[in-house]
Amino acid sequence: METQVISTEIKVSPIASMLNNNGRYGEYGGAYIPDVLAKPLENVALEFDKLSKDKNFNSEFIHYLKQFVGRPSPLYYAKRLSEFVGSTIYLKREDLNHTGSHKINNTIGQVLVAKRMGAKEIIAETGAGQHGVATATAAALMGIPCKVFMGAKDAERQALNVRRMKLLGAEVITTQMGTATLKDAVDAALGYYIEHPTSYYLLGSQVGPHPYPRMVGYFQSVIGQEARNQILMHEGRLPQAIFACVGGGSNAIGLFSGFLDDTEVAIYGAEGGGMAQPNNTAATLSFGKPTVFQGTYSYCLVDSEGNPIESHSIAAGLDYPGISPQHAYLKDTKRANYHPVTDNEAVEAFMLLSKLEGITPAIESSHAVALATKLLKNKEMLAIINLSGRGDKDVDRKL
Repeated sequence: METQVISTEIKVSPIASMLNNNGRYGEYGGAYIPDVLAKPLENVALEFDKLSKDKNFNSEFIHYLKQFVGRPSPLYYAKRLSEFVGSTIYLKREDLNHTGSHKINNTIGQVLVAKRMGAKEIIAETGAGQHGVATATAAALMGIPCKVFMGAKDAERQALNVRRMKLLGAEVITTQMGTATLKDAVDAALGYYIEHPTSYYLLGSQVGPHPYPRMVGYFQSVIGQEARNQILMHEGRLPQAIFACVGGGSNAIGLFSGFLDDTEVAIYGAEGGGMAQPNNTAATLSFGKPTVFQGTYSYCLVDSEGNPIESHSIAAGLDYPGISPQHAYLKDTKRANYHPVTDNEAVEAFMLLSKLEGITPAIESSHAVALATKLLKNKEMLAIINLSGRGDKDVDRKL
């Protein structure tokens, strides 16, 4: 019988941690923020830098990942999907984590940071609701009050997760600003943070100003560490390709971080391609341009004058015009490849995995499944797909 072990030390790939003192991956990243937030975020950066080197902190983090989240998540051989596609495919089952997605890895880590800093309130944004649920869960676990900001459109299409957040004791604050989606939830949360800088802002994806991309990448790196060890146990070799969906970029960088230095492993990110039109998409790395957006310099969907524009995706968790600065760096250095996946392709993959494997993926994760089935067709390759979340929240929607 195989025994899977989580290390008591979080190790970040040298490439994954390639940051200068200004929190940049190459030219991307940094902190473009109002003066009122400069000191609070500097305090967070200093505290995280100290805690990430603290064995007691890392041991406590790993304790909760094991005993509360249920890690390690399995690396599951998808036999029927493999036969259908013509390649050997493993699924990294983040959908089996407590709360149903990868988001809990980061929220546990950041709430532990907030607790060490004496925070009296946690604030967060959410799109698909999974980060909101995970934040509310971690805040309840640690006994800290929590406010979650959400676009009104997302709150309507993810009503189940709204009810879950409220059940966990969180206050859910919806916004009608803009398109009432994730971008606007981030704006609302940042606005509240500016007015209440003593709160702890728990950003859910690998976006925003330094130190958030570094922190989120650190806490999510457990995905890649486990997947790398597990595929070596199962197959005795590294995969030839790995796949993950990319909205802001946290689940993807979590998987990618375990393989960044293995140049023989091809890395693929599946973006929300919307309705397959450049003006109706959330495929930021495919159609965007570098600009400053919501506190960081990275790719963003912009108009002819360089202003951020609306994004469109069937997946609320991918419906975001910005992107992680680390993913921008990986795109420009050609270490990772990013492809748009249309709404229709994601829905087909949602149905396919449900029927072939008895696993209903989140519509976000379905984008990664769709891209993998397309690129691996009859290639007889060994691959891993990060199944970042489960699809309960999407079953009642008109897909």
